[in-house]
Amino acid sequence: MTSATAADYGWIRSSSLFAYGLEIGYTMTLVRGLPPAELLRVAGAEPRETCEGLHELIHEHTEIMFGYENWPESFLVGAFTVPGEGGEWTLALEFGGDLGTRPTLMEALSAGTRAVSHSSNGGKPMDFFHWYEDGELRTTFEWPADRTGSTPDELNAVMREVGLNPTGDEDPDVDSKAAVLALTERLTGVRVTDQLFTDAVYQTGEVPEAPAEEW
Repeated sequence: MTSATAADYGWIRSSSLFAYGLEIGYTMTLVRGLPPAELLRVAGAEPRETCEGLHELIHEHTEIMFGYENWPESFLVGAFTVPGEGGEWTLALEFGGDLGTRPTLMEALSAGTRAVSHSSNGGKPMDFFHWYEDGELRTTFEWPADRTGSTPDELNAVMREVGLNPTGDEDPDVDSKAAVLALTERLTGVRVTDQLFTDAVYQTGEVPEAPAEEW
């Protein structure tokens, strides 16, 4: 396990690209041992062309959004391979979507492996963290002190180390979003940087919005 803390992710507050994700909403999902094309297939994505870098991914995302007269009926997911703990991982990034927060899908993606996601819906915002192991939701929270899942307390020691308080009020000097990224690194071994997002070559797919019954 890495030793990442919130301090290692202070860059998110000076990144215009991450600010874009926080403004309109984003979800980042990491799955161990599942290739990008397979992740997109399991998600029911319609394959699209490869995007060379994050700027191109954002451009394609906005093209899809502007293509709908009213509420969007789908969203773009970009996925690429990164090294991490225990081998290769697929990192999937989306703006305004919910792939990493769909329980049935995350159960399928994590079958026989590990999947971790975190998200923000923009606006309010509402921010969520999910850790799945072998198809089971182990720990999830919006607020660190209000956790659910089959093992809601298993990450408590690690949460304290990265800067989150699992038992009470948050430290005002700790950036909780940066701490969640550090927690994700502790579980995946994947160090996320601004440059990683900017330079990645994304396999992309268009994922339909979830049916209402899934909520």
